Amino acid sequence: MIEARALTKRYGDKLAVDGLTFTVRPGVVTGFLGPNGAGKSTTMRMILGLDAPTSGTVTVNGRPYLAHSAPLHEVGALLEARSVHPGRSAYNHLLALAHSNGISRSRVDDVVEAVGLAGSARRRAGRFSLGMGQRLGIATALLGDPRTVILDEPLNGLDTEGIRWVRALLRNLADDGRTVFVSSHLMNEMALTAEHLIVIGRGRLIADTSMAEFVASRGRSVVRVRSTDPRALAARLEAPEVEVSHDGGGSLTVSGLTTDQVGRAAAAAGITLLELTARQTSLEEAFMELTHDAVEYRAPSTAGAAS
Repeated sequence: MIEARALTKRYGDKLAVDGLTFTVRPGVVTGFLGPNGAGKSTTMRMILGLDAPTSGTVTVNGRPYLAHSAPLHEVGALLEARSVHPGRSAYNHLLALAHSNGISRSRVDDVVEAVGLAGSARRRAGRFSLGMGQRLGIATALLGDPRTVILDEPLNGLDTEGIRWVRALLRNLADDGRTVFVSSHLMNEMALTAEHLIVIGRGRLIADTSMAEFVASRGRSVVRVRSTDPRALAARLEAPEVEVSHDGGGSLTVSGLTTDQVGRAAAAAGITLLELTARQTSLEEAFMELTHDAVEYRAPSTAGAAS
């Protein structure tokens, strides 16, 4: 379990993390989301004792990370996959960590096999692709068979097979009763993997809720309808709280009404429906809506760039 209480970090005049309080519980995959510059990496570094909080506390399994006598057995982490000597083989990198932490050679063999590096473990890490480097980083995180796993952007550089493998790995770790805390900018994958979300913006907590509640509480369902008379149907559906847009091919996208309401309106107008489907707000859409005012680095609009 990870527990942060009023966790704050300041770098000079820059307030990177501002009074964060949250708990990451075992048995579920908890996603850690926020725009670039939100303070996610700083928070993870404080959890792992790499940065000292300006104020507040954070503990892992009841103690600060640095107070654990065998921290690699308590917490496995991936913050920067490339933090490996490039001239050392993947196997020797893991073996050195194992020897210094009282971990058997057989465990090195196990994690090398588990992450799919058995055929490449004797190669120098400096020659690894980004995806292979990520697998080595995950192997390092798993080496001590820890109760808590913290992964920062573990999907970077992985192909489709690798992404599916990480997805299954995270679920298996949670099912085994471990604490799993993972950040990613790949919203589609986070939607498939995480059961709980902690969302921050400008260093502050803005959501701590289940995935289902987060998505359900943001935005409205969108209805796609195709009919024999889209213009007449659009006119019939117009209302102050309803948005209707023409998608071409006789299709309309309607926000603010349910499929039942659209169907009844069409029936009352004598308009035949050819298609009527609903789509729930996605995690990406819900995230963008929630963090719109917390984005620190915003690109110029397309229109502005083109002018």
